[in-house]
Amino acid sequence: MHVALDVVFSRANLVQQTSRSFTVLAFESSADDTCVAVVNSSRKILSNVVVKQHDLHEGFGGIHPSVAIEAHQRNLPGAVRRALDDARMKVNDVDGIAFTRGPGIGGCLSVSSNAAKSLAASLHKPLVGVHHMQAHALTPLLTTPISEGPRFPFLTLLISGGHTLLLLATSHTAFRVLATTADASIGRSFDKAARLLGLAWGTKGPGAALEQFCLNTDIDSADLPQIPPFPVPMPGKLAFSFACLHSSVERYIASSPSSLSQAHKVAIAREFQNAAARQLCAKLVLGLEKSALRGIKIQDVVVSGGVASNSFLRARQVGCLDEYSPDEPIKLLFPPPELCTDNAAMIAWASMHRFLAGDYDDYTIDLRPKWSIETLPAVHTVPLEAS
Repeated sequence: MHVALDVVFSRANLVQQTSRSFTVLAFESSADDTCVAVVNSSRKILSNVVVKQHDLHEGFGGIHPSVAIEAHQRNLPGAVRRALDDARMKVNDVDGIAFTRGPGIGGCLSVSSNAAKSLAASLHKPLVGVHHMQAHALTPLLTTPISEGPRFPFLTLLISGGHTLLLLATSHTAFRVLATTADASIGRSFDKAARLLGLAWGTKGPGAALEQFCLNTDIDSADLPQIPPFPVPMPGKLAFSFACLHSSVERYIASSPSSLSQAHKVAIAREFQNAAARQLCAKLVLGLEKSALRGIKIQDVVVSGGVASNSFLRARQVGCLDEYSPDEPIKLLFPPPELCTDNAAMIAWASMHRFLAGDYDDYTIDLRPKWSIETLPAVHTVPLEAS
């Protein structure tokens, strides 16, 4: 929804604001992280607050929506205060307010949506609702030097607890889905595999716990049992399937001795990660081949989302691209690990081109818990490096 506000934000005011850098206060609560950040158009993250809820959800084996909503309601006021204090700003100093409009858990989205809309209306500030996956895809444009950032068109692999997508990005708002998951996301598969192995979540969640478990150095590699390779589904097809991967783990455990040794568990976890990496690499190569057949030259690949913080998967994808195109290197770009998982800095940045173009949302804008990234409306972008 892109309609005029009941007040007019004049072009003169916009020019005055952008000449000193446009500053955005952003909110994100699409799942189980309560996030608030302040970012400006000069590509500076002035603050980035993330409040985790892992300890609340571990007993449920996953995100419990009503528990998450109540935690967001408790955590958001303090997160706003911290974000403004860290940025050394007063709330009236911000130029625009952004929030995650979708996709995500409806009740969770509503917490930051209501806060952002109420604050924007009361402070007479412009408002922008952001697509969560668009924000992940554009994060390297914030975190990478302009001269080294991704060049359109680029491929973006978005891997998280809720999504597994391979997209062709041709602008800030134009994305074509090349592949998606037929069932579970890669993040959910990591979480289920961690639970099957009986791993504690720790402070970063079950997926991160599995990655850390694979790094176990207390067991000699020679003592690890051989695990048959788990299959990569739908070979030759641009589609993901991760339900079959954690199902392979479940079947293997069910056919094994009733009490698995620690070494056996480590071997299973490592083969699970290997299989996940093989699938990501296989589908990424197919996406590159399909783009080449259409005459689209890809020079950069962006990998983002919570699972992109996994260092093993990162290394495997670097090797994959080096092998695919040894003569004309394809650059692989990752945000810093702390900006791979959900955060509000990426929401602020994804809203920036709309704020600078004077394209705002009405204060009555609705949520989009299900929202295809292919339906984003085009926006005339203002070069951010000129701000």
